[in-house]
Amino acid sequence: MAGMIALILALQLIGEALVRLTGAPVPGPVVGMLLLVALLVVRGGPPPALSRLAETLLGHLSLLFIPAGVGVISYLGLLADRWLAVTVTVTASTLISLLATALTLRFLLNRGPEDPS
Repeated sequence: MAGMIALILALQLIGEALVRLTGAPVPGPVVGMLLLVALLVVRGGPPPALSRLAETLLGHLSLLFIPAGVGVISYLGLLADRWLAVTVTVTASTLISLLATALTLRFLLNRGPEDPS
C-alpha cells in the first residue's frame, strides 16, 4: 500500500510541476488525477493494491472534511459579511450539479443496453 501512496503523491507532484511550468489555470492535483486516470486506462484498470488503498481512503473520507470545517470557522466573520453571495453561489452550484447529473442520467438511460454481439 505504501507504494501506491507513493505513486499517487508522485503523480500529484508531477501535476503540480506541469502546472507551474506551463502556467495552466488548473490545480496541480487535478492534473495529477488526470495522469492517474490515463495510467489506469492504459493499464486496463487499477492494480489490487490501489483498489485496497482507495477503499481505505474512502473509509476515512469524513476526516478530510476537518480542514474545511476549520477554514469555515476561521473565516466566520468574512462569511457573515458576505452571507448572501455565499448562499446564492452554493445554491446555484448545487442546482447546476443536480441538473448536470439528471441530464447525464437521462442520456445514459436512453442509450439502453449495448448490444454484446
